[in-house]
Amino acid sequence: MGYQSRVGSPRNSGRGRGISKREKAKAGKHKHRPAAGYAPEENHVPTPEEATNRMLNTLHNLGNQRFALSPFSEHLDHWLANLRQALSEFESSPEITVDDQYIKERSQILSNIELDLAKRRQKEATAGEVIKILSDNRILLEQIEKDYANATKKIAERKDTEIKRLSSSIDSIKQELDRIAQMKTGIFRAVSKNAKAQKETEATQRLNAAQSELTSAIQHFTAEQEALKDKHERRKKPIAEQIQNAEKEIQSQEIDDSLEARRAACEALINTVNSLFQRKGLSHN
Repeated sequence: MGYQSRVGSPRNSGRGRGISKREKAKAGKHKHRPAAGYAPEENHVPTPEEATNRMLNTLHNLGNQRFALSPFSEHLDHWLANLRQALSEFESSPEITVDDQYIKERSQILSNIELDLAKRRQKEATAGEVIKILSDNRILLEQIEKDYANATKKIAERKDTEIKRLSSSIDSIKQELDRIAQMKTGIFRAVSKNAKAQKETEATQRLNAAQSELTSAIQHFTAEQEALKDKHERRKKPIAEQIQNAEKEIQSQEIDDSLEARRAACEALINTVNSLFQRKGLSHN
């Protein structure tokens, strides 16, 4: 009898080896109860107005995003990826129903900004070529200046030599005229008046010729110098312009010049989203 009592007693069989049915039920109840702080957030479904406002805020932020440091290609790729992702999430939201007009407008805006940013990335990719062109042209311009300086120096040297020669000849003739003027003439003199006059005439002619040659030489060297300068300017001008253009292009690549294009694209998308909801007869804050 004692053996059956120990075995058949349900109270004793559960004690020490497990938990009671009441405790199991209580434990199970606590185990499956959701946390009070997370249930409302997990179950919340955004309204069309909330989804739209979130999209508009994203477009506004993307349209005003600035990039401070070059190169900008990676920034532009990342920005475009964010834009595509935002549009995809908006359009795939169960609360949003887009129409053909929205798709057409959105596709055109996205295509335009993709093309614009592709051109800017291509421009940035050629920066190394522009820098090389700038370097080569600076070397070429330096050589042009050296060539001009050397040619100018040679003209100046030839001019000085010729002017000294002609000036010396003029001085010599003037001295000769002075000596002729001091000659005494007469019957008992070695030089007659006619001979003296003849000598003066010849010396004066030679003096006039030498002075004319000096004037002509000065004019010749001046014209040669002007022609050289003109040739120098014509040779220098296109190189200087290429240098200036390359410097501007390099400088422009050091700042983000895509901001206005990106902002305009986002503003156009904002208008497209607003138009969609006007057609759907909805409103948002």
